[in-house]
Amino acid sequence: MIIKNMKIFTFLLLFSFHAVIFAKENSNVLNIEDRRELFVDNYLIEKLEGSAMQTLKHPVPREIVFVSDKPWEGNGLNYITVIKDAENSYKMYYRGADYDRGVKSLHDQFYCLAVSKDGIKWSRPNLGLVEFKGSKTNNIILTEKDPVLGYICHNFSPFIDRNPEAPDNAKYKAIGGGPLFPLVSADGIHWEKATGKPIISQGAFDSQNLAFWDSIRSEYRAYHREFRNGRDIMTETSNSFTSSWSKPVFLEYSPDRGGELYTNQIAPYERAPHIFVGFPTRYEDRGLTPSTRHLPQWKYRQQRSKVSMREGTAVTEGLFMSSRDGKNFEVFQEAFIRPGLRAKDSWFYGDNYQNNGLVETKSSLAEDAPPELSMYLTEATLQNGKPAKLRRYSIRMDGFVSISAPMKGGKLTTKPIRFSGHKLSINYSSSARGGIRVGMLDVEGNSISGYEIENCPWIYGDSLNRIVEWSRSGNVGNQVNSLAGQEIKLVFELKDADLFSFKFEK
Repeated sequence: MIIKNMKIFTFLLLFSFHAVIFAKENSNVLNIEDRRELFVDNYLIEKLEGSAMQTLKHPVPREIVFVSDKPWEGNGLNYITVIKDAENSYKMYYRGADYDRGVKSLHDQFYCLAVSKDGIKWSRPNLGLVEFKGSKTNNIILTEKDPVLGYICHNFSPFIDRNPEAPDNAKYKAIGGGPLFPLVSADGIHWEKATGKPIISQGAFDSQNLAFWDSIRSEYRAYHREFRNGRDIMTETSNSFTSSWSKPVFLEYSPDRGGELYTNQIAPYERAPHIFVGFPTRYEDRGLTPSTRHLPQWKYRQQRSKVSMREGTAVTEGLFMSSRDGKNFEVFQEAFIRPGLRAKDSWFYGDNYQNNGLVETKSSLAEDAPPELSMYLTEATLQNGKPAKLRRYSIRMDGFVSISAPMKGGKLTTKPIRFSGHKLSINYSSSARGGIRVGMLDVEGNSISGYEIENCPWIYGDSLNRIVEWSRSGNVGNQVNSLAGQEIKLVFELKDADLFSFKFEK
């Protein structure tokens, strides 16, 4: 009896031990359900083989879409927000300001509104709200002289509140000033303070600071500037836009911050709102070097330096970073948008400030091509006697980072995942000779019958939404629902191709 009980005890002990190990292994499985997943970080990547690598992509410069040449505008165009608030309605909020050599203000600061039906051709609506030199025939919505809201005019930053409980008379919200005050509006034109007190007071706010509703975590989140070994970014959250904001904390970066960060332009990515994407402005001042003299407009650069040395030596450019929790960000160290090959009015402090807000626009390639993402960057800012400009840049949907491989090939294997859905869709691009194949593995790395990578016909072409297929007994099928809920890995083989994202479709 004792021996029998000992055997039972040993069996139970071993069973418990294996159960613990199994549970521990299960804890490493990523439950992605039917979310769209991008390769902007290492979250899904178990290993890269061959010549496969994670590659930062770059937006394509398009046309100049706006020139701030009205008398109430000028060279201080920075701190722009672009919102797509309906299918054929875009709003652009921008600063009307003009400066002598980037420092001395030449007229009052304003915030102005431009509108567009396509995000490319912009016009100034005649709002009749604010007087400038005896006339209200202009597109000004806020003036520095306003005794209540004038404080906001340096860095006004609005958003559409996607909180389902937001009242209609507060559909639009904004923060601005320093410390930061909350504003509300029903139409995005007429604004008022939501409280008599600031909501965020700890920080250095001379930048574009922003807020938004995080639909995944059901909370408001804000990002603003502060100093920590140079220019840096802090964040805070609240369940209420007008009160009870958490104590600000600095962001953490991997592998590191990538330089001093000025604006941040962080927001949930609309096609994958569990991922935050950020487009900060990197502030780089390498001082007066031999190369500085070879940058555009050396004589004017010297004039600017007489007022403030950094006006002649500092340069600003765009970066890309991402996060899955809003606090810890993976930063690509290379520039997302370089200052560029322009012979004048470029490589200056104040250039290349990206707007707050990615917006979807029609393709620049062809009428029948899928939509793309547009962003707007400043040019010729703070140039004496000249208006600033906005240039539109575009990038494909999900196209910030790809897993890429040359023709000699490479492979990506994901960490163990669990999904829900019936078909696997990929956003990819290849050459005519290259392509992608996809296989499914068990957690031990063995091919799953019917989903071997060898049985996936090479996928070549270019698509935002290509359904993956496998050949089985002479038939080609795409159903994967038999594996839904199970623990699997995906393996992608690439040749002269880019993989931007994938999603299991319901």
